[in-house]
Amino acid sequence: MVLEGREMDGIGNTMQKKAAELERLAEVLVTGEQLRLRLHEGKVIKDRRHHLRTYPNCFVAKELIDWLIEHKEASDRDTAIKIMQKLLDQSIVHHVCDEHREFKDLKLFYRFRKDDGTFPLDSEAKVFMRGQRIYEKLMNTENNLLQTREEEGGTFERTLVASEFIDWLLQEGEMATREETEQLGRRLLEHGIIQHVANKHHFVDGPLLYQFRMNFRRRRRLIELLHERGRSIPESHDSPFCLRKQNSDGGNTSFLSVSPTKEIKVAVGVRRSSMSSSCGSSGYYSSSPTLSSSPPVLCNPKSVLKRQVSPEELQTPGGPFIKKTFTIIGDAVGWGFVVRGSKPCHIQAVDPGGPAAAAGMKVCQFVVSVNGLNVLSHDYRTVSNLILTGPRTIVMEVMEEV
Repeated sequence: MVLEGREMDGIGNTMQKKAAELERLAEVLVTGEQLRLRLHEGKVIKDRRHHLRTYPNCFVAKELIDWLIEHKEASDRDTAIKIMQKLLDQSIVHHVCDEHREFKDLKLFYRFRKDDGTFPLDSEAKVFMRGQRIYEKLMNTENNLLQTREEEGGTFERTLVASEFIDWLLQEGEMATREETEQLGRRLLEHGIIQHVANKHHFVDGPLLYQFRMNFRRRRRLIELLHERGRSIPESHDSPFCLRKQNSDGGNTSFLSVSPTKEIKVAVGVRRSSMSSSCGSSGYYSSSPTLSSSPPVLCNPKSVLKRQVSPEELQTPGGPFIKKTFTIIGDAVGWGFVVRGSKPCHIQAVDPGGPAAAAGMKVCQFVVSVNGLNVLSHDYRTVSNLILTGPRTIVMEVMEEV
């Protein structure tokens, strides 16, 4: 069966939405579980009595709100209530007698559903909990599964060879047969827990390399629950991908596109929950801790393009453009590039020391797709939001004039 372009776009959009929904669910589950463990450790959750009845493993709403503010998880009581309401709406917590569907700042008893066995284990939640258990087991076991390896000319850190991963899962008793274990790997990939290093293949029993896309041990801030997938792009000349100042003795504060001396396909780092720092009225400033001695530098709002092109011109067979694909993993500052323009948008600036430059990105390239979604007909705000609300690892296709 041959699908027309619009049908393919529709399927791609559906998969993109499904992936976003699954990632939202994962963040809520992981964040809720981290909070539950912290509250147990802090003795906020304990057995309590009321009217001659004992309620095991519960907390008092008012006391919990005090705890959230004291531990700087919420700035005020209203914010704390909204955070807990989010967990209540997602069936992470509930009133001990299920008499209140709203989280109230009162001396009411609430409990985590995981503590009383009422957590709704639907198929999606089961996969994430399974993935978390496998991740923790892998991290806590002495093995040589996670290593730096090469595939398709790129060097990737902390990778798993699919066949070796399946061997280990079988050894650990996660599944009974090799076929069932491969299916488990496919479910982990479909739920965004693991991914192929270049995001080109599904999970298959063989020599391909995969990485855990989700870091279950990353400490989630509860405030993220109120902003997940909802970060908007402010009205400014540039998109919020913080660029670091180029180190130079001449004091040049411009951002330059560079080709790294050693061609690396992927640069790995840890992205902070907040990529951008103080925002001016017309741009974004760098907040890299490695450049504390350097003054913040505003990204140049003037377009670097000599001429604007249309999506049709980029896609014309035999035209003067070639397609390139980059896999970029954000570091502590971001991904290290700025997009601007509209239909199509283009790369306005590239941080010489950032992940994008290491992957080979240059200024004046036109953005074709982000994580498999065609963006030729979108402006930079839409593309920026797509990247900001997506995974830390992004796969971008660009067109470059030859």
